Amino acid sequence: MRSLKIILLSSAFNGLTQRAWLELRQAGHSPSVVLFTDQDAVCEQIEQSAADLVICPFLKDRVPHQLWSNARRPVVIIHPGIVGDRGASALDWAITHELERWGVTALQAVEDMDAGPVWATCEFNLPQGLRKSELYNGRVSDAAILCIREVVEKCVAGFVPVPVDYSQRQVLGRLQPNMKQADRAFSWHDCSRFIKRSIDAADGQPGVLASLAGGQYYLYDAHLDERSGTPGEILAVHDDAVLVATGDHSVWIGSLRRKPLPGEETFKRPARHVLAQQLRDVPTLDWSIASNPFNTEAYQPISYRESGQVGELTFEFYNGAMSTEQCQRLVDALRWAKARDTKVLLIKGGRGSFSNGVHLNVIQAAEVPGLEAWANIQAIDDVCEELLTARQLVISGLTGSAGAGGVMLGLAADIVFARAEIVLNPHYKTMGLYGSEYWSYSLPRAVGQAMAEKLTEECLPVSATQALQLGMVQEIGPRCPDEFGLWLLQRANGALNDPAYAAIRERKGRSDTQLMQHCRNAELEEMYLDMVQNRKQFAEKCRNFVFKRRVCGTPSRLVADWAREAELAE
Repeated sequence: MRSLKIILLSSAFNGLTQRAWLELRQAGHSPSVVLFTDQDAVCEQIEQSAADLVICPFLKDRVPHQLWSNARRPVVIIHPGIVGDRGASALDWAITHELERWGVTALQAVEDMDAGPVWATCEFNLPQGLRKSELYNGRVSDAAILCIREVVEKCVAGFVPVPVDYSQRQVLGRLQPNMKQADRAFSWHDCSRFIKRSIDAADGQPGVLASLAGGQYYLYDAHLDERSGTPGEILAVHDDAVLVATGDHSVWIGSLRRKPLPGEETFKRPARHVLAQQLRDVPTLDWSIASNPFNTEAYQPISYRESGQVGELTFEFYNGAMSTEQCQRLVDALRWAKARDTKVLLIKGGRGSFSNGVHLNVIQAAEVPGLEAWANIQAIDDVCEELLTARQLVISGLTGSAGAGGVMLGLAADIVFARAEIVLNPHYKTMGLYGSEYWSYSLPRAVGQAMAEKLTEECLPVSATQALQLGMVQEIGPRCPDEFGLWLLQRANGALNDPAYAAIRERKGRSDTQLMQHCRNAELEEMYLDMVQNRKQFAEKCRNFVFKRRVCGTPSRLVADWAREAELAE
């Protein structure tokens, strides 16, 4: 197949756009990113670029007429819906209606949104219980990549997209309205599963607006529980979540955003932080690993089990963000697990991201954000230290994508196993940070000094396959989360005697603790300047991230040489 010059037009360089960028490069094409900012500027960039094809993996804005009307260069929208589906709330409705199958469709851009002829489509089973972000980053993302591959192949072959014929029996999709809060509303007297489904369908954005503790809040991160009480009453607190009674049982709510006053902006935070003043008389339930390691509670942000010689510690923090307190809880859990009579310590993530490092929303909400950031980075360093100094052979299972300190946390293990198709972002500079989490020790140990500097300076995503080739990852397991979990435990049990890891086991006995400590100290000296003294505008970058400020333009690192040359030629 001939190489194409492809523009990825996107509202953000999000996980799907990163996967598309990596996929197209791997296939021998030359993708260049254009982030949608000003309409005129976007049109100018694309019209000047001489691109063969424009693909929109994640676009909230309407494609300008000037772009979609150019017959010589197709503009293809990746829509998270089956053939015939239209509207911005496709996944919200699919989860709400508990549909058994859903899909992704690649559509030619036309005047009306999602109404163009079809280039490709891919359907999948839709299990119950998935939250929107989990669905989007999993099955939707996988189907979208298959559609993008097909679009590129068909573009090379001169394919003409096929208009949707709603009279055909197999065309089940229809135009659906944008889901409003009235469509999401529930009563605390409703059953727990209905309430959880409503919150799941709004996960990420926009959340479900509900009354709680005398105020109005957008709710996120719901988990079922069997306890019961007066509907709407907060029954308990555990870690960062609050337990709210429903019509039959109860649900844990992990994150909240207060409804803003006119002209005000608010953002998501752990529920216990948001409701701090209202929780004084609410009982706290403690089932930490150290106090109650093998409990059967349904909601466990940190959990532990043993299988043969393997102690498996799972942590699942919403959106992969790790606050100071969460890191401290994880340190306590690791210290307990390290004292067990096991030979392998397997640490893995949950259903979402593996880890994205420090908790920027908690930092932004602090009275002095720089000091909270400083406490947070030292706490996550403590997590990494526990992994680096463990007696057991430590294996990290990258169950989801990871960024910045989350990547380095994974690399603190002796062996790294990754789920297929995850994306890693092993860099800090885009947030105005030097970086910590022992990265100057762990990353060169994995890939060499020169490559470590290249990865942290270029600030580009790395696919699981690339990570394997570079030495960041030792093996790649199944893409299916459940299959990966089983595979991971099996490989962890076999790693002790696997000849492939003999050198790693031997290296573990020669760990240079003095070098580790030197790297940590040197990193923290730099991070103090970045976080507390704000030498590279970390405070502003953190605020922009938390309040989801639109970027001013496309970072030059994402612009391909051919697109940059076209701009300069004008």
